[in-house]
Amino acid sequence: MTHAPGARVRAALDLDVARAREYVGLHTYDGRVQDLSPSGVTAALAALGTGPLPRDPFDAAVTEIHEDGLRARFAEAEVHRRDPLLHVGAMDLACYDREYAPAEERRRARERHLAAWPAAVDHAVEALDRVPAPVAAASLPAVRGLAEGVDDPKALAAVRRFVAHVEAAERDGEPSAALGADTFLRLLGAGEGIAYELAGLTETAERETARLRAILDEAVDRYAPGEKAAEVVPALMRDHPVTVDGVFAEASALIGEVSDFARERNLIGEPGGLCRVGPAPASRAFAQAMMSWSAPYEADAPSWYYVVPPDPAWPAEERAEWLAVFSRTSLPAITVHEVTPGHYAHGRALRALTSDVRRSLESPAFVEGWAHYVEELYAEEGFRGGDPRYAIGMAVEALLRVTRLTCSVGIHTGAMTVEEAAARFESDAFLRGRAARGEALRGAVESTYGRYVLGKLEIARVRSLARSGWGAGYTHRRFHDALLALGMPPIGLLARAVVGDLAA
Repeated sequence: MTHAPGARVRAALDLDVARAREYVGLHTYDGRVQDLSPSGVTAALAALGTGPLPRDPFDAAVTEIHEDGLRARFAEAEVHRRDPLLHVGAMDLACYDREYAPAEERRRARERHLAAWPAAVDHAVEALDRVPAPVAAASLPAVRGLAEGVDDPKALAAVRRFVAHVEAAERDGEPSAALGADTFLRLLGAGEGIAYELAGLTETAERETARLRAILDEAVDRYAPGEKAAEVVPALMRDHPVTVDGVFAEASALIGEVSDFARERNLIGEPGGLCRVGPAPASRAFAQAMMSWSAPYEADAPSWYYVVPPDPAWPAEERAEWLAVFSRTSLPAITVHEVTPGHYAHGRALRALTSDVRRSLESPAFVEGWAHYVEELYAEEGFRGGDPRYAIGMAVEALLRVTRLTCSVGIHTGAMTVEEAAARFESDAFLRGRAARGEALRGAVESTYGRYVLGKLEIARVRSLARSGWGAGYTHRRFHDALLALGMPPIGLLARAVVGDLAA
Protein backbone atom coordinates (compact mmCIF):
# COMPACT_ATOMS: atom_id res chain seq x y z
CA MET A 1 0.00 0.00 0.00
CA THR A 2 1.06 3.62 -0.56
CA HIS A 3 -0.29 7.07 0.22
CA ALA A 4 -3.80 7.92 -0.93
CA PRO A 5 -4.15 9.70 -4.28
CA GLY A 6 -3.98 13.49 -4.46
CA ALA A 7 -6.91 15.87 -4.73
CA ARG A 8 -7.23 15.77 -8.52
CA VAL A 9 -7.55 11.98 -8.65
CA ARG A 10 -9.74 11.86 -5.55
CA ALA A 11 -12.21 14.28 -7.11
CA ALA A 12 -12.54 11.89 -10.06
CA LEU A 13 -12.93 8.89 -7.77
CA ASP A 14 -15.66 10.68 -5.82
CA LEU A 15 -17.80 10.20 -8.95
CA ASP A 16 -16.95 6.48 -8.99
CA VAL A 17 -17.01 5.47 -5.32
CA ALA A 18 -17.95 1.81 -5.71
CA ARG A 19 -15.06 1.16 -8.10
CA ALA A 20 -12.67 3.23 -6.00
CA ARG A 21 -13.50 1.08 -2.98
CA GLU A 22 -13.35 -2.34 -4.62
CA TYR A 23 -11.08 -2.09 -7.65
CA VAL A 24 -8.73 0.69 -6.55
CA GLY A 25 -8.72 -0.48 -2.93
CA LEU A 26 -9.30 2.88 -1.23
CA HIS A 27 -11.08 1.71 1.89
CA THR A 28 -11.53 5.21 3.24
CA TYR A 29 -14.67 4.84 1.09
CA ASP A 30 -15.84 1.84 3.14
CA GLY A 31 -19.26 2.23 4.71
CA ARG A 32 -20.15 5.05 2.33
CA VAL A 33 -22.80 5.04 -0.38
CA GLN A 34 -22.19 7.52 -3.17
CA ASP A 35 -24.82 10.26 -3.32
CA LEU A 36 -26.29 9.73 -6.80
CA SER A 37 -29.16 12.17 -6.34
CA PRO A 38 -29.22 14.99 -8.89
CA SER A 39 -27.86 17.46 -6.35
CA GLY A 40 -25.21 15.00 -5.14
CA VAL A 41 -23.94 14.42 -8.68
CA THR A 42 -23.95 18.16 -9.38
CA ALA A 43 -21.81 18.78 -6.30
CA ALA A 44 -19.32 16.07 -7.26
CA LEU A 45 -19.08 17.43 -10.80
CA ALA A 46 -18.34 20.89 -9.44
CA ALA A 47 -15.31 19.47 -7.60
CA LEU A 48 -14.02 17.60 -10.65
CA GLY A 49 -10.73 18.97 -11.95
CA THR A 50 -9.73 20.67 -8.70
CA GLY A 51 -6.08 20.55 -7.78
CA PRO A 52 -2.98 20.59 -9.97
CA LEU A 53 -2.48 18.13 -12.79
CA PRO A 54 0.24 15.49 -12.31
CA ARG A 55 3.73 16.54 -13.37
CA ASP A 56 4.17 13.51 -15.59
CA PRO A 57 2.82 14.54 -19.04
CA PHE A 58 1.27 11.14 -19.74
CA ASP A 59 -0.47 11.06 -16.36
CA ALA A 60 -1.71 14.61 -16.93
CA ALA A 61 -3.20 13.61 -20.30
CA VAL A 62 -4.84 10.53 -18.76
CA THR A 63 -6.37 12.68 -16.02
CA GLU A 64 -7.88 15.22 -18.39
CA ILE A 65 -9.32 12.55 -20.68
CA HIS A 66 -10.77 10.67 -17.70
CA GLU A 67 -12.41 13.85 -16.41
CA ASP A 68 -13.91 14.46 -19.84
CA GLY A 69 -15.38 10.96 -19.73
CA LEU A 70 -16.95 11.59 -16.33
CA ARG A 71 -18.50 14.84 -17.53
CA ALA A 72 -19.90 13.04 -20.57
CA ARG A 73 -21.47 10.38 -18.36
CA PHE A 74 -22.88 12.51 -15.58
CA ALA A 75 -23.28 16.06 -16.89
CA GLU A 76 -24.29 15.28 -20.47
CA ALA A 77 -25.85 11.80 -20.60
CA GLU A 78 -26.95 11.96 -16.93
CA VAL A 79 -26.60 8.21 -16.58
CA HIS A 80 -27.63 8.39 -12.92
CA ARG A 81 -31.13 9.25 -14.16
CA ARG A 82 -31.55 6.23 -16.49
CA ASP A 83 -29.36 3.42 -15.10
CA PRO A 84 -30.54 1.56 -11.95
CA LEU A 85 -27.38 -0.56 -12.02
CA LEU A 86 -25.32 2.50 -11.15
CA HIS A 87 -27.35 2.80 -7.95
CA VAL A 88 -27.13 -0.96 -7.33
CA GLY A 89 -23.36 -0.71 -7.58
CA ALA A 90 -23.32 2.09 -5.05
CA MET A 91 -25.37 0.00 -2.59
CA ASP A 92 -23.71 -3.37 -3.25
CA LEU A 93 -22.31 -5.06 -0.13
CA ALA A 94 -20.30 -7.77 -1.90
CA CYS A 95 -17.21 -5.55 -1.80
CA TYR A 96 -16.83 -6.48 1.87
CA ASP A 97 -16.62 -10.21 1.19
CA ARG A 98 -12.98 -10.22 0.07
CA GLU A 99 -10.42 -10.60 2.84
CA TYR A 100 -8.64 -7.26 2.38
CA ALA A 101 -8.95 -6.41 6.09
CA PRO A 102 -9.83 -8.20 9.35
CA ALA A 103 -13.35 -9.63 9.39
CA GLU A 104 -14.52 -7.37 12.21
CA GLU A 105 -13.37 -4.23 10.40
CA ARG A 106 -15.21 -5.31 7.26
CA ARG A 107 -18.32 -6.22 9.28
CA ARG A 108 -18.50 -2.74 10.80
CA ALA A 109 -18.04 -1.12 7.38
CA ARG A 110 -20.80 -3.31 5.98
CA GLU A 111 -23.14 -2.25 8.78
CA ARG A 112 -22.47 1.44 8.11
CA HIS A 113 -23.06 0.86 4.42
CA LEU A 114 -26.29 -1.01 5.08
CA ALA A 115 -27.52 1.74 7.39
CA ALA A 116 -27.14 4.18 4.49
CA TRP A 117 -29.44 2.17 2.19
CA PRO A 118 -32.68 4.04 2.97
CA ALA A 119 -31.06 7.35 2.01
CA ALA A 120 -29.47 5.73 -1.05
CA VAL A 121 -32.87 4.51 -2.20
CA ASP A 122 -34.31 7.98 -1.63
CA HIS A 123 -31.59 9.27 -3.95
CA ALA A 124 -32.23 6.50 -6.50
CA VAL A 125 -35.99 7.12 -6.60
CA GLU A 126 -35.40 10.86 -6.96
CA ALA A 127 -32.81 10.45 -9.71
CA LEU A 128 -34.23 7.60 -11.80
CA ASP A 129 -36.85 9.47 -13.77
CA ARG A 130 -35.68 8.52 -17.28
CA VAL A 131 -35.42 4.73 -17.12
CA PRO A 132 -36.50 3.08 -20.39
CA ALA A 133 -38.52 -0.12 -20.01
CA PRO A 134 -35.77 -2.41 -21.43
CA VAL A 135 -33.19 -0.87 -19.09
CA ALA A 136 -35.51 -1.50 -16.15
CA ALA A 137 -36.06 -5.10 -17.25
CA ALA A 138 -32.32 -5.66 -17.54
CA SER A 139 -31.68 -4.16 -14.10
CA LEU A 140 -34.40 -5.84 -12.05
CA PRO A 141 -32.55 -9.11 -11.24
CA ALA A 142 -29.67 -7.15 -9.74
CA VAL A 143 -31.97 -4.71 -7.92
CA ARG A 144 -33.85 -7.62 -6.36
CA GLY A 145 -30.55 -9.35 -5.65
CA LEU A 146 -29.54 -6.58 -3.26
CA ALA A 147 -31.82 -8.19 -0.65
CA GLU A 148 -30.03 -11.54 -0.67
CA GLY A 149 -28.38 -12.21 2.68
CA VAL A 150 -29.80 -9.02 4.24
CA ASP A 151 -32.00 -9.22 7.33
CA ASP A 152 -32.13 -5.58 8.45
CA PRO A 153 -35.82 -4.52 8.28
CA LYS A 154 -35.13 -0.90 7.29
CA ALA A 155 -32.70 -1.93 4.56
CA LEU A 156 -35.13 -4.54 3.20
CA ALA A 157 -37.95 -2.00 3.18
CA ALA A 158 -35.68 0.33 1.18
CA VAL A 159 -34.95 -2.41 -1.35
CA ARG A 160 -38.67 -3.05 -1.77
CA ARG A 161 -39.17 0.64 -2.60
CA PHE A 162 -36.29 0.46 -5.08
CA VAL A 163 -37.72 -2.68 -6.71
CA ALA A 164 -41.17 -1.10 -6.96
CA HIS A 165 -39.73 2.00 -8.62
CA VAL A 166 -37.85 -0.03 -11.23
CA GLU A 167 -40.85 -2.31 -11.78
CA ALA A 168 -42.92 0.79 -12.54
CA ALA A 169 -40.31 1.85 -15.09
CA GLU A 170 -40.41 -1.62 -16.66
CA ARG A 171 -44.18 -1.25 -16.98
CA ASP A 172 -44.46 2.42 -17.94
CA GLY A 173 -41.03 3.46 -19.23
CA GLU A 174 -40.14 4.48 -22.75
CA PRO A 175 -40.17 1.30 -24.88
CA SER A 176 -36.98 2.23 -26.73
CA ALA A 177 -33.64 2.11 -24.90
CA ALA A 178 -31.98 4.33 -27.51
CA LEU A 179 -29.66 7.05 -26.19
CA GLY A 180 -29.50 8.71 -29.59
CA ALA A 181 -26.52 8.61 -31.92
CA ASP A 182 -24.75 11.72 -30.61
CA THR A 183 -24.96 10.71 -26.94
CA PHE A 184 -23.98 7.13 -27.73
CA LEU A 185 -20.89 8.18 -29.70
CA ARG A 186 -19.90 10.69 -27.03
CA LEU A 187 -20.09 8.07 -24.28
CA LEU A 188 -18.14 5.57 -26.34
CA GLY A 189 -15.26 7.91 -27.08
CA ALA A 190 -15.19 10.13 -23.99
CA GLY A 191 -12.70 8.83 -21.48
CA GLU A 192 -10.74 7.20 -24.32
CA GLY A 193 -9.45 10.26 -26.14
CA ILE A 194 -11.17 9.16 -29.36
CA ALA A 195 -14.05 10.53 -31.41
CA TYR A 196 -16.00 7.73 -33.12
CA GLU A 197 -18.46 7.97 -35.98
CA LEU A 198 -21.23 5.55 -36.87
CA ALA A 199 -20.11 4.53 -40.33
CA GLY A 200 -16.64 3.68 -39.04
CA LEU A 201 -18.02 1.63 -36.14
CA THR A 202 -20.32 -0.30 -38.46
CA GLU A 203 -17.47 -0.99 -40.87
CA THR A 204 -15.21 -2.09 -38.01
CA ALA A 205 -17.87 -4.49 -36.69
CA GLU A 206 -18.53 -5.97 -40.12
CA ARG A 207 -14.83 -6.40 -40.92
CA GLU A 208 -14.08 -7.98 -37.53
CA THR A 209 -17.08 -10.30 -37.79
CA ALA A 210 -15.85 -11.54 -41.18
CA ARG A 211 -12.32 -12.06 -39.85
CA LEU A 212 -13.54 -14.02 -36.85
CA ARG A 213 -15.87 -16.16 -38.95
CA ALA A 214 -12.89 -17.10 -41.11
CA ILE A 215 -10.90 -18.09 -37.98
CA LEU A 216 -13.87 -20.08 -36.72
CA ASP A 217 -14.44 -21.87 -40.02
CA GLU A 218 -10.77 -22.83 -40.27
CA ALA A 219 -10.71 -24.18 -36.71
CA VAL A 220 -13.96 -26.11 -37.26
CA ASP A 221 -12.50 -27.64 -40.41
CA ARG A 222 -9.45 -28.81 -38.45
CA TYR A 223 -11.66 -30.25 -35.73
CA ALA A 224 -14.29 -31.85 -37.99
CA PRO A 225 -13.19 -31.75 -41.64
CA GLY A 226 -16.01 -31.03 -44.05
CA GLU A 227 -18.53 -30.00 -41.37
CA LYS A 228 -20.02 -26.55 -40.83
CA ALA A 229 -19.73 -24.28 -37.81
CA ALA A 230 -23.53 -24.10 -37.55
CA GLU A 231 -23.62 -27.81 -36.65
CA VAL A 232 -20.29 -28.22 -34.82
CA VAL A 233 -20.46 -25.23 -32.47
CA PRO A 234 -23.88 -26.00 -30.91
CA ALA A 235 -22.77 -29.58 -30.31
CA LEU A 236 -19.60 -28.40 -28.59
CA MET A 237 -21.56 -25.88 -26.53
CA ARG A 238 -23.76 -28.68 -25.22
CA ASP A 239 -20.67 -30.28 -23.67
CA HIS A 240 -20.68 -28.38 -20.40
CA PRO A 241 -20.70 -29.12 -16.67
CA VAL A 242 -24.20 -30.11 -15.59
CA THR A 243 -24.09 -28.06 -12.38
CA VAL A 244 -22.65 -24.70 -11.46
CA ASP A 245 -20.39 -26.46 -8.94
CA GLY A 246 -18.97 -28.32 -11.91
CA VAL A 247 -18.26 -24.98 -13.61
CA PHE A 248 -16.43 -23.80 -10.48
CA ALA A 249 -14.32 -26.95 -10.37
CA GLU A 250 -13.36 -26.83 -14.03
CA ALA A 251 -12.62 -23.09 -13.93
CA SER A 252 -10.39 -23.63 -10.88
CA ALA A 253 -8.42 -26.30 -12.71
CA LEU A 254 -8.04 -24.04 -15.73
CA ILE A 255 -6.43 -21.26 -13.67
CA GLY A 256 -3.29 -23.33 -13.21
CA GLU A 257 -3.19 -24.34 -16.86
CA VAL A 258 -3.55 -20.84 -18.33
CA SER A 259 -1.07 -19.43 -15.81
CA ASP A 260 1.52 -22.08 -16.64
CA PHE A 261 1.21 -21.27 -20.34
CA ALA A 262 1.83 -17.55 -19.74
CA ARG A 263 4.91 -18.46 -17.73
CA GLU A 264 6.23 -20.96 -20.30
CA ARG A 265 5.87 -18.48 -23.18
CA ASN A 266 7.14 -15.52 -21.13
CA LEU A 267 4.09 -13.48 -22.07
CA ILE A 268 3.87 -11.37 -18.89
CA GLY A 269 5.55 -11.02 -15.52
CA GLU A 270 4.70 -13.53 -12.82
CA PRO A 271 1.37 -12.35 -11.31
CA GLY A 272 1.72 -14.09 -7.94
CA GLY A 273 -1.11 -13.93 -5.44
CA LEU A 274 -4.14 -16.17 -5.16
CA CYS A 275 -7.29 -16.33 -7.28
CA ARG A 276 -10.39 -18.21 -6.15
CA VAL A 277 -13.53 -19.20 -8.05
CA GLY A 278 -17.06 -18.84 -6.72
CA PRO A 279 -20.63 -17.70 -7.39
CA ALA A 280 -21.18 -14.06 -8.22
CA PRO A 281 -23.22 -12.10 -5.68
CA ALA A 282 -26.89 -11.86 -6.65
CA SER A 283 -26.51 -8.09 -7.01
CA ARG A 284 -24.11 -8.72 -9.91
CA ALA A 285 -26.39 -10.92 -11.99
CA PHE A 286 -26.03 -8.67 -15.05
CA ALA A 287 -23.07 -10.49 -16.66
CA GLN A 288 -21.92 -14.12 -16.78
CA ALA A 289 -18.41 -13.96 -15.33
CA MET A 290 -16.30 -11.23 -13.73
CA MET A 291 -13.16 -10.56 -11.70
CA SER A 292 -12.87 -8.84 -8.33
CA TRP A 293 -9.11 -8.38 -7.92
CA SER A 294 -6.87 -7.60 -4.98
CA ALA A 295 -6.66 -3.86 -5.53
CA PRO A 296 -3.60 -1.59 -5.69
CA TYR A 297 -4.11 0.39 -2.48
CA GLU A 298 -5.03 -2.47 -0.16
CA ALA A 299 -3.16 -5.26 1.59
CA ASP A 300 -2.79 -8.33 -0.58
CA ALA A 301 -5.70 -10.76 -0.40
CA PRO A 302 -7.29 -13.43 -2.61
CA SER A 303 -9.01 -12.21 -5.76
CA TRP A 304 -12.29 -13.73 -6.92
CA TYR A 305 -13.19 -15.07 -10.34
CA TYR A 306 -16.97 -14.84 -10.12
CA VAL A 307 -19.31 -16.99 -12.20
CA VAL A 308 -22.99 -16.07 -12.38
CA PRO A 309 -25.06 -19.23 -11.82
CA PRO A 310 -28.41 -19.88 -13.47
CA ASP A 311 -31.45 -19.19 -11.31
CA PRO A 312 -32.63 -22.49 -9.80
CA ALA A 313 -36.20 -21.40 -10.50
CA TRP A 314 -35.62 -21.38 -14.26
CA PRO A 315 -36.86 -24.34 -16.32
CA ALA A 316 -34.26 -27.04 -16.91
CA GLU A 317 -33.87 -26.11 -20.58
CA GLU A 318 -33.10 -22.47 -19.71
CA ARG A 319 -30.59 -23.50 -17.04
CA ALA A 320 -28.85 -25.65 -19.64
CA GLU A 321 -28.79 -22.76 -22.13
CA TRP A 322 -27.13 -20.61 -19.50
CA LEU A 323 -24.57 -23.27 -18.56
CA ALA A 324 -23.72 -23.70 -22.24
CA VAL A 325 -21.95 -20.34 -21.96
CA PHE A 326 -19.42 -22.22 -19.79
CA SER A 327 -18.95 -25.13 -22.17
CA ARG A 328 -15.66 -27.01 -22.20
CA THR A 329 -14.95 -25.26 -25.49
CA SER A 330 -15.59 -21.71 -24.27
CA LEU A 331 -14.55 -21.86 -20.59
CA PRO A 332 -10.79 -21.90 -21.34
CA ALA A 333 -11.02 -18.59 -23.25
CA ILE A 334 -13.25 -17.12 -20.53
CA THR A 335 -10.63 -18.07 -17.94
CA VAL A 336 -7.80 -16.57 -20.01
CA HIS A 337 -9.89 -13.38 -20.15
CA GLU A 338 -10.83 -13.24 -16.47
CA VAL A 339 -7.64 -14.58 -14.91
CA THR A 340 -4.27 -14.89 -16.68
CA PRO A 341 -3.07 -13.00 -18.60
CA GLY A 342 -6.39 -11.13 -18.40
CA HIS A 343 -8.03 -9.22 -15.58
CA TYR A 344 -6.43 -10.98 -12.63
CA ALA A 345 -2.89 -10.58 -14.01
CA HIS A 346 -3.66 -6.98 -14.95
CA GLY A 347 -4.80 -6.27 -11.40
CA ARG A 348 -1.58 -7.79 -10.07
CA ALA A 349 0.45 -5.54 -12.39
CA LEU A 350 -1.38 -2.47 -11.07
CA ARG A 351 -0.21 -3.31 -7.56
CA ALA A 352 3.40 -2.83 -8.69
CA LEU A 353 2.85 0.71 -10.01
CA THR A 354 3.48 3.89 -8.02
CA SER A 355 1.60 6.54 -10.04
CA ASP A 356 -1.74 7.53 -8.49
CA VAL A 357 -3.20 8.08 -11.94
CA ARG A 358 -2.09 4.73 -13.35
CA ARG A 359 -3.28 2.81 -10.30
CA SER A 360 -6.63 4.59 -10.06
CA LEU A 361 -8.12 5.95 -13.29
CA GLU A 362 -9.69 3.36 -15.55
CA SER A 363 -10.24 3.17 -19.27
CA PRO A 364 -12.89 0.45 -19.75
CA ALA A 365 -11.76 -0.03 -23.35
CA PHE A 366 -8.22 -0.80 -22.21
CA VAL A 367 -9.21 -3.00 -19.27
CA GLU A 368 -11.63 -5.10 -21.31
CA GLY A 369 -9.62 -4.78 -24.52
CA TRP A 370 -6.53 -6.22 -22.83
CA ALA A 371 -8.44 -9.22 -21.48
CA HIS A 372 -10.07 -9.75 -24.88
CA TYR A 373 -6.75 -9.39 -26.74
CA VAL A 374 -5.04 -12.12 -24.72
CA GLU A 375 -7.76 -14.65 -25.62
CA GLU A 376 -6.64 -14.52 -29.26
CA LEU A 377 -2.98 -14.27 -28.23
CA TYR A 378 -3.33 -17.75 -26.70
CA ALA A 379 -4.69 -19.12 -29.96
CA GLU A 380 -1.80 -17.49 -31.86
CA GLU A 381 0.69 -19.02 -29.45
CA GLY A 382 -0.74 -22.53 -29.79
CA PHE A 383 -2.36 -23.01 -26.39
CA ARG A 384 -3.20 -26.66 -25.74
CA GLY A 385 -0.94 -27.72 -28.55
CA GLY A 386 -3.04 -25.86 -31.07
CA ASP A 387 -6.19 -27.84 -30.18
CA PRO A 388 -8.80 -26.40 -32.58
CA ARG A 389 -11.40 -26.47 -29.82
CA TYR A 390 -9.60 -23.62 -28.07
CA ALA A 391 -9.59 -21.58 -31.29
CA ILE A 392 -13.28 -22.42 -31.75
CA GLY A 393 -14.11 -21.27 -28.23
CA MET A 394 -11.98 -18.14 -28.61
CA ALA A 395 -13.69 -17.26 -31.89
CA VAL A 396 -17.15 -17.85 -30.44
CA GLU A 397 -16.34 -15.60 -27.47
CA ALA A 398 -14.96 -12.96 -29.85
CA LEU A 399 -18.08 -13.17 -32.03
CA LEU A 400 -20.10 -12.51 -28.88
CA ARG A 401 -18.06 -9.34 -28.24
CA VAL A 402 -18.30 -8.03 -31.80
CA THR A 403 -22.04 -8.76 -31.81
CA ARG A 404 -22.23 -6.57 -28.71
CA LEU A 405 -20.68 -3.75 -30.72
CA THR A 406 -23.12 -4.28 -33.58
CA CYS A 407 -26.12 -4.43 -31.25
CA SER A 408 -25.08 -1.47 -29.12
CA VAL A 409 -24.91 0.67 -32.26
CA GLY A 410 -28.31 -0.66 -33.34
CA ILE A 411 -30.06 -0.32 -29.98
CA HIS A 412 -28.76 3.15 -29.14
CA THR A 413 -29.35 4.69 -32.54
CA GLY A 414 -32.88 3.28 -32.52
CA ALA A 415 -32.21 1.05 -35.52
CA MET A 416 -32.65 -2.17 -33.54
CA THR A 417 -35.03 -3.31 -30.79
CA VAL A 418 -33.92 -5.46 -27.88
CA GLU A 419 -35.78 -8.38 -29.46
CA GLU A 420 -33.92 -7.88 -32.74
CA ALA A 421 -30.65 -7.67 -30.85
CA ALA A 422 -31.42 -10.96 -29.08
CA ALA A 423 -32.01 -12.55 -32.49
CA ARG A 424 -28.59 -11.27 -33.63
CA PHE A 425 -26.94 -12.90 -30.62
CA GLU A 426 -28.63 -16.17 -31.58
CA SER A 427 -27.68 -15.98 -35.26
CA ASP A 428 -24.18 -14.48 -34.98
CA ALA A 429 -22.89 -15.50 -31.53
CA PHE A 430 -24.36 -18.99 -31.01
CA LEU A 431 -26.34 -18.00 -27.91
CA ARG A 432 -29.81 -19.34 -27.21
CA GLY A 433 -32.91 -18.24 -25.34
CA ARG A 434 -32.35 -16.52 -22.03
CA ALA A 435 -28.60 -16.12 -22.62
CA ALA A 436 -29.20 -14.27 -25.92
CA ARG A 437 -31.88 -12.05 -24.43
CA GLY A 438 -29.68 -11.36 -21.42
CA GLU A 439 -26.91 -10.07 -23.68
CA ALA A 440 -29.34 -7.85 -25.57
CA LEU A 441 -30.76 -6.44 -22.34
CA ARG A 442 -27.26 -5.84 -21.01
CA GLY A 443 -26.61 -3.73 -24.11
CA ALA A 444 -29.68 -1.64 -23.34
CA VAL A 445 -28.10 -0.65 -20.02
CA GLU A 446 -24.38 -0.84 -20.80
CA SER A 447 -24.34 1.10 -24.05
CA THR A 448 -20.55 1.03 -24.34
CA TYR A 449 -20.01 -2.72 -24.03
CA GLY A 450 -18.68 -2.72 -27.60
CA ARG A 451 -15.49 -1.30 -26.09
CA TYR A 452 -14.11 -4.83 -25.68
CA VAL A 453 -13.61 -5.01 -29.44
CA LEU A 454 -12.39 -1.45 -29.86
CA GLY A 455 -9.80 -1.88 -27.12
CA LYS A 456 -8.59 -5.22 -28.48
CA LEU A 457 -8.21 -3.86 -32.00
CA GLU A 458 -6.26 -0.81 -30.83
CA ILE A 459 -3.90 -2.97 -28.77
CA ALA A 460 -3.37 -5.22 -31.81
CA ARG A 461 -2.71 -2.16 -34.00
CA VAL A 462 -0.12 -0.79 -31.58
CA ARG A 463 1.49 -4.24 -31.36
CA SER A 464 1.88 -4.21 -35.15
CA LEU A 465 3.59 -0.81 -34.92
CA ALA A 466 5.90 -2.13 -32.21
CA ARG A 467 6.81 -5.21 -34.25
CA SER A 468 7.71 -3.04 -37.23
CA GLY A 469 9.56 -0.40 -35.26
CA TRP A 470 11.40 -2.55 -32.76
CA GLY A 471 12.44 -5.19 -35.27
CA ALA A 472 14.57 -7.91 -33.68
CA GLY A 473 14.08 -6.20 -30.32
CA TYR A 474 10.37 -7.01 -30.30
CA THR A 475 9.08 -9.68 -27.92
CA HIS A 476 5.59 -10.20 -26.57
CA ARG A 477 6.95 -9.75 -23.06
CA ARG A 478 8.53 -6.38 -23.91
CA PHE A 479 5.33 -5.15 -25.54
CA HIS A 480 3.06 -6.38 -22.77
CA ASP A 481 5.29 -4.93 -20.06
CA ALA A 482 5.17 -1.56 -21.83
CA LEU A 483 1.37 -1.69 -21.99
CA LEU A 484 0.77 -2.75 -18.40
CA ALA A 485 3.21 -0.16 -17.09
CA LEU A 486 0.69 2.45 -18.28
CA GLY A 487 -1.97 1.20 -15.84
CA MET A 488 -5.45 1.44 -17.37
CA PRO A 489 -4.90 4.21 -19.96
CA PRO A 490 -7.29 5.67 -22.52
CA ILE A 491 -6.76 3.73 -25.72
CA GLY A 492 -6.37 6.97 -27.66
CA LEU A 493 -3.03 7.46 -25.88
CA LEU A 494 -1.62 3.97 -26.40
CA ALA A 495 0.23 4.34 -29.66
CA ARG A 496 2.35 7.37 -28.77
CA ALA A 497 2.94 6.12 -25.22
CA VAL A 498 4.25 2.73 -26.38
CA VAL A 499 5.91 3.36 -29.73
CA GLY A 500 6.35 7.15 -29.76
CA ASP A 501 7.01 8.67 -33.16
CA LEU A 502 6.29 5.33 -34.86
CA ALA A 503 2.62 6.13 -34.28
CA ALA A 504 2.73 9.22 -36.47
